[in-house]
Amino acid sequence: MPKMKTKSSAKKRLKVLGNGGVKRSFAFKRHILTKKTTKTKRQLRGTTMVRACDMASVAKMLPYA
Repeated sequence: MPKMKTKSSAKKRLKVLGNGGVKRSFAFKRHILTKKTTKTKRQLRGTTMVRACDMASVAKMLPYA
């Protein structure tokens, strides 16, 4: 059987941690930043974890992680 392919977009955006969780960055921080408040942009810094309800789709995108 052929190997399953990892989604390149998920590979670039997600990082699987040792405890089984998946780390992601926040959306809405790439462009059109002038109309967003400083507070909003500050709160979008850093990373957060993927929620449990989305883990099934993440597992399909990253089959070997």
